[in-house]
Amino acid sequence: MLNRIRISITLALLLTLLTFIAAYAKGNFSFITIQGPDMKEAVRVTDPALTTDWFAFADFPRGAVDAPANPGAAYEITRYYIDGSREQAFDHLHYYPDSGFVYYDGILGGRSEYDGKWYSAKPGIEVTFRNALAKATQDEPVAAVANQSDDSAQTKTNTTQSVAPLAITAGLAVIFVLAFWLRKPSAH
Repeated sequence: MLNRIRISITLALLLTLLTFIAAYAKGNFSFITIQGPDMKEAVRVTDPALTTDWFAFADFPRGAVDAPANPGAAYEITRYYIDGSREQAFDHLHYYPDSGFVYYDGILGGRSEYDGKWYSAKPGIEVTFRNALAKATQDEPVAAVANQSDDSAQTKTNTTQSVAPLAITAGLAVIFVLAFWLRKPSAH
């Protein structure tokens, strides 16, 4: 009986860990900043089409492409997430909407197999990007936005995103442990 309890607890902890890792790895960016040609200051963009998908700008798994001879004007994009009450930059890339290329500078303070390579831009991203940029440039630049406090909305979003996966994981772990614990051995 004690062995069954140990197995149940071990499996529940493993399930909890795997679920948490999967939920964390698929987390969204809180916002991106865009700096580009003819822009005096970077702007902050929270458009979900650009912040919820890690592959929003390029389809990285398709693989790198040869560096273009003249890709045109670039927009520098830095993607951020909220860590507690801190804005944490995650990665940096250059998007070339006129030629349809992305240069992925890489993860800030880390590495990935995608760093320092050119990729084709994701189909349809140009319209989404230009619409989000047009809306953002009508608003205030990043420096001004950073001084205004919209922490309550960002904290609420961050809390919801971090608590929901943990609550689901904990519930699944409890159900898993109870299922093994209460299961009666069959008579032979």
